[in-house]
Amino acid sequence: MTGKLLSVRDSAMNSRSVRALCWAVAVIAVAACNDSSGPGDGGNPLPPGIGLKLDPFITAGLQTPVFMTQPLDDGRIFVVEQGGKIRVVRGGVLQTTPFLDLTSRVLCCGERGLLSVAFHPQYATNHFFYVYFTTQTNGDIRIERFTTTSDPEVADPASTKLIITTPHSTQANHNGGLLAFGPDGMLYAGLGDGGGAGDPTGNGQNFNALLGSLLRLDINTTAPYAIPNDNPFVNTAGRRGEIWAKGLRNPWRYAFDPPTGMLYIADVGQGLHEEVNAVVATRAGLNYGWNVWEGLSCYNASTCSSTGYEPPILDYGHGPACSITGGYVYRGNDIPAIRGHYFYSDFCAGFLRSFRYENGAAVDQKDWGLPSSNVVSFGKDFDGELYIIAGDDILKIAPVP
Repeated sequence: MTGKLLSVRDSAMNSRSVRALCWAVAVIAVAACNDSSGPGDGGNPLPPGIGLKLDPFITAGLQTPVFMTQPLDDGRIFVVEQGGKIRVVRGGVLQTTPFLDLTSRVLCCGERGLLSVAFHPQYATNHFFYVYFTTQTNGDIRIERFTTTSDPEVADPASTKLIITTPHSTQANHNGGLLAFGPDGMLYAGLGDGGGAGDPTGNGQNFNALLGSLLRLDINTTAPYAIPNDNPFVNTAGRRGEIWAKGLRNPWRYAFDPPTGMLYIADVGQGLHEEVNAVVATRAGLNYGWNVWEGLSCYNASTCSSTGYEPPILDYGHGPACSITGGYVYRGNDIPAIRGHYFYSDFCAGFLRSFRYENGAAVDQKDWGLPSSNVVSFGKDFDGELYIIAGDDILKIAPVP
């Protein structure tokens, strides 16, 4: 996002080769135990000669959009503006009246603001949706539920129900920001480590802190939420039961791929490396390594242990890249050749890249040669077609005829 990368990152002593070597044996072992039809595999190799383009979708009227989604097949697409509004696009036309306006309650901008929205899987009948934002009073992270009015085009600001909050007033960066419902119906939230270079408060490896984590909440049984019985740290001393995964620096965007049961987490790096983690979504209690590891490198040390940490399946270095923007696995119908391929970008480099997960590795890696400026997020419509949010514009990924 515009603020996602406005903070300056310090460099650190790293040893990429150490982590790659330490984990090489584990990766080979996993590959040996899987075949191409194993859990998580999906899609086919890219055919020769395939090309993509970026078609304009919305190129006027939006102010710092950071997220896009379409929960129902009713012609409406919802766009989150960082300043605090959720806008509606109907039939390709941006509507004037916002769906929800939280401007007076949201602290923006930089890396703060209204950062995402997740519609309940039964939104068509219960009209519940959930927002993730930093509060105007002190920058703390809040996740709240809202309900639409009798007019489905407008939400009711007074219907707010607090789900969960955590302090985040010391630093303005590393807020995470994505809410998403998993295939299991649980609400997931990706929280950054609390900010500051190198995780000065140590939240990445502090299992008693919600920051630096992927949370998993049951919002269907008990108000405001219940901790699912199969969360990994339920009733564990010194560990928060809400935590599903740990060791994340700033998981700005992640994505579930229900057809394969996979979870992709794009975690923004410190000074040298960006990473993508891809795991079977039901694997609980994983530790992605920050701030012991940055990508496939030891962070701020010449050597470090890989024991107990989950390695990324892909990392890339800085210059001109600086901050990964995670996307989605393509599951649309307009471009069958890329179905099953995961797309991502970088806020500074602006490339559009993809890969296909197979046997624990990122294969068919491709740079599509479609540079954009300030790619802050991806969007997905009801049919599974993908979009990128670049600056104040939304562009649709389309096939070259």
